[in-house]
Amino acid sequence: MNNQVEPRKLVVYGREGCHLCEEMIASLRVLQKKSWFELEVINIDGNEHLTRLYNDRVPVLFAVNEDKELCHYFLDSDVIGAYLS
Repeated sequence: MNNQVEPRKLVVYGREGCHLCEEMIASLRVLQKKSWFELEVINIDGNEHLTRLYNDRVPVLFAVNEDKELCHYFLDSDVIGAYLS
């Protein structure tokens, strides 16, 4: 029996050249050194469905395991702290 806990997975939906996206990703990379989670960055440009969903709100931080949006525009330290605890 495998007792390993699956790591939490976060996705940042954003676009290239977006300073808010770059700031959120950099902050999450720092947090990754202290907390155990996977991070994936997905560029929404070129994907019609993702562009429709997130176009005006990038970056969007999405918790894959819970299938829910955690925050957008800026990293909400209270929300991410509660999520990672």
